[in-house]
Amino acid sequence: MLQLNIIRNPGAAFSTGTGYTWVFTTLSIAATIGVLWFARRVRHRGWAFALGILIAGVSGNLVDRLLREPGFYVGHVVDFLQLPNWPIFNVADMCINVAAVLIVILSFKGIGLDGSIDGGADDEAEEKSADASEGEAK
Repeated sequence: MLQLNIIRNPGAAFSTGTGYTWVFTTLSIAATIGVLWFARRVRHRGWAFALGILIAGVSGNLVDRLLREPGFYVGHVVDFLQLPNWPIFNVADMCINVAAVLIVILSFKGIGLDGSIDGGADDEAEEKSADASEGEAK
């Protein structure tokens, strides 16, 4: 059963790396910049949703790391959702995990940020090129 249990987590998932809060803050800033960079090229709804919830999760935890105690850039993330036999987490963590799953699915399906299917446009161009070459050879 889901319970509310507030803790302040200085580390990453499963409270790993508690002495490296500043590293997680730096990685969160880099991830935010990276997502914003790639978001300019998105033309597919699945990618838009995945990157949208990814930036929501990353920025949610980033705000905690920047503004919460014990200080700027080393703040602790507030985790408050607890399931039996599972570490305590928050909504931002859920967003990051759902986004990761969607990104893996979209990548395995070969769907590009622009909505193109991996190999689809290239295969058509190669066929046209091959047809043109055959026509010239005859």
